[in-house]
Amino acid sequence: MRFVFISDTHCKHEDLQLPVGDVLVHAGDFTRRGREHEAADFLDWFAQQPFRYKVLIAGNHDFIAEQAPKQFRAMLPDSITYLENSGVEIEGIRLWGSPITPWFFNWAFNRHRGAPIRPYWQAIPASTDIVITHGPPYGILDEVVRDPRPVGCRDLLHRIREIKPRVHLFGHIHEGYGCHEEADTLFINASVLDVRYALVNAPVVWDAA
Repeated sequence: MRFVFISDTHCKHEDLQLPVGDVLVHAGDFTRRGREHEAADFLDWFAQQPFRYKVLIAGNHDFIAEQAPKQFRAMLPDSITYLENSGVEIEGIRLWGSPITPWFFNWAFNRHRGAPIRPYWQAIPASTDIVITHGPPYGILDEVVRDPRPVGCRDLLHRIREIKPRVHLFGHIHEGYGCHEEADTLFINASVLDVRYALVNAPVVWDAA
């Protein structure tokens, strides 16, 4: 089964060229400002993509998903699986997704580091095959241009190393695009836009054995 991973499309989804696959997964930030019309346009496009399964989480730009959750969920087409601190099993592959990111200028789904954010990561089931978070773990594909220090979440990294999923998918840090393999886990930053919001990165393909 072929997975196609994308993240941080920020309303530029129409220009994205997607490879053929079975499961399309978006790791958040499908809008620029989290407005209803932005979300509606993206969801219409996402639902029409020719994949058997389509999985979505929100990101820190997607305010509508946090501020008007009932409205947002009512907008979701039946063909889209939306995960918010929850999971789904697809043909034996267990996925779990969360939009939560460490606090940064009061964006959507922000939680302070340490005790406030830790319970979200502890809730990730140990049997998860693919963890989808909007933000990266600490020290892995998480450096920003303006500051070389890692900006990812230490508690998330601890949980990922504890449960060892096959894949940890995220985005959020556009300049961190790429893959990194460590022990039993493939880390993927699938941000398709660069730091200037130009569409320069390709979707990432992963084949589940």
